[in-house]
Amino acid sequence: MPKRRTPSSPPLASSGRCPGGGRTFARLLLPVIALALAGCSGAADAAGEKASDDIAVTASDSACVVATTTLSSGTHRFTVTNEGSKVTEFYVYADGDRVVGEVENIAPGVARSLLVDLPAGSYEAACKPGMKGDGLRAELTVTGSSASAAADDEALQKAVTVYETYVRDQVADLQRQTAQFAAAIAAEDVAKAKELYPQARTPYERIEPVAESFGDLDPKIDARENDVEPGQTWTGFHVLEKTLWTGGDLAAAGPVAERLKADVADLAARVQNLDLRPLDLANGALGLLDEIAKSKITGEEDRYSHTDLWDFEANLEGSEQAIRSLRPVITERDAALAVALDERFEAAETALAQYRQGDGFRLYTDLTKDQTRALSDALNALAAQVSKVPAVIAAK
Repeated sequence: MPKRRTPSSPPLASSGRCPGGGRTFARLLLPVIALALAGCSGAADAAGEKASDDIAVTASDSACVVATTTLSSGTHRFTVTNEGSKVTEFYVYADGDRVVGEVENIAPGVARSLLVDLPAGSYEAACKPGMKGDGLRAELTVTGSSASAAADDEALQKAVTVYETYVRDQVADLQRQTAQFAAAIAAEDVAKAKELYPQARTPYERIEPVAESFGDLDPKIDARENDVEPGQTWTGFHVLEKTLWTGGDLAAAGPVAERLKADVADLAARVQNLDLRPLDLANGALGLLDEIAKSKITGEEDRYSHTDLWDFEANLEGSEQAIRSLRPVITERDAALAVALDERFEAAETALAQYRQGDGFRLYTDLTKDQTRALSDALNALAAQVSKVPAVIAAK
């Protein structure tokens, strides 16, 4: 997904990279996956009565028309129809471009839905034709209570607490592994740095929806070269990836590695004060699968190292952890869905496991067209079940 902005540049999409890189056969798979995920939103639609309303959003290449912009606090469903010619995505931002809800990879002619819990406050809705840039924005005003719609549900609050602990643990691990990676860069140890690169990224990829909610940090840490707006400085993991795998100057990469450490430390400080809501977990679980579908499946995420399968695994693990945190509630409200989720996560993990090699994975470029398609099929089947979770969590 193109990354969101630094404060001085337009926010880029948090998880919807355009299919502009990677191998041809992978790009051909992308529309298949996108349509499958788009269809998944129908599961949320089935429980639309659990939201306080159904707000129509008409997205085009030049406009983002939100039918209702003054709302009461509570759970709302936005149904976004793309009437433009470009793939788009829809975001709800709180102050500081903090992402409180997103639905991505909306192909022309497709409608997708987003359930989001909005306490009282000021927000912005944004459509992003082409899945990059600041987006076409509309102000949203939410009146009423500032409490979460699920604040009185003990089981849901426990789920949030469990998941917030997981996020903080992952970010602590990210700090540790990033420091080791940066030390290898400083020592100009190419072999060691290449070994550590996919390992260091793994904790970040597990909790990427939370990291991306801090709109200014994600592009600093994880932007790809084509995500960077003109005039902005490219920083983060992928600068170092390019340097390592294209024979660049590691001495010059030292300051980039130190900047990465500082940005990760900033993330670690911010996650100490998380204010997640149950729907954030449910939407984030699907968002991590969207991550694979929209950019990683094309091979363009780790385009120099081809270590994409490490990211696949991390996204799957992060999605499963969010669902696991919510599982007691899911089991109580829809036992059949809980079983289906277990089965589909296991199937997706099995599909990926066959490409393990040593402590990691085969290079993504080693996979054939049929192997990539089989992975996408397993992920589509999983996404179809995960897409049902927001509606279940929003139910009263």
